[in-house]
Amino acid sequence: MPIIDITSLHHPGVEMFSTLTEAQLRNRIEPEKGIFIVESPKVIRVALDAGYEPVALLCERRHIEGDAADIISRTGDIPVYTGTRELLAELTGYTLTRGVLCAMRRPTTKCVEDICRNARRIVVIDGVVDTTNIGAIFRSAAALGIDAVVLTTNSCDPLNRRAVRVSMGSVFLVPWTWIEGDVQQLRNLGFKTVAMALTDRSIPLDSPILKQEPKLAIIMGTEGDGLPQTTILEADYVVRIPMSHGVDSLNVAAASAVAFWELR
Repeated sequence: MPIIDITSLHHPGVEMFSTLTEAQLRNRIEPEKGIFIVESPKVIRVALDAGYEPVALLCERRHIEGDAADIISRTGDIPVYTGTRELLAELTGYTLTRGVLCAMRRPTTKCVEDICRNARRIVVIDGVVDTTNIGAIFRSAAALGIDAVVLTTNSCDPLNRRAVRVSMGSVFLVPWTWIEGDVQQLRNLGFKTVAMALTDRSIPLDSPILKQEPKLAIIMGTEGDGLPQTTILEADYVVRIPMSHGVDSLNVAAASAVAFWELR
């Protein structure tokens, strides 16, 4: 547990917390070398409890024997970089939430078949790019009984720093993976697909027929345009959330929570 006091923005080893972009951290070329950043002691503890591997810590000096003490004791011999609150804010570009960051090794990506094998209710996130929405969807999924999350490759990375923070660590609690190609391939795993969209053939979310389905894949679309027309046309069910006062839609994160609760 080496404690390393930094006084410069260019101290060797801290670039993972400062100059590397999210894409560079993810390292698509060499996925086994990819890392991600977890923010705040509470979320870091959730990640550690879930078995994620820490690489380095960055925390304010006052937290070494405070909020970060138990985390430091759990993380073995990884470096712990520390400095003043002002220096760390300048280094990262933002004020640290609760004064602690942890760089962690990205896990090996699982295949769709593995995470969905024993699942009854999954959500497919199709083209959602807002980090706040991704984090909120994961938090609702964990809280409301969704067994797995599948994301199309044009969606935001769930291990984006902000997405992780908004989810309060729920991204570590629900199995998830990426899906290539048509989401209708989930039918091969026994799922009926549910496209959340407003069309002439949409049925209400509380329709009894949905509750009778043993395996459902709930497909949530982008913040602006919703789901692709082909996805809607090919879905087993197209479903709407009944609403009042002429409101036609909800934010995708809010809509997901309502759908998860009703279809759990």
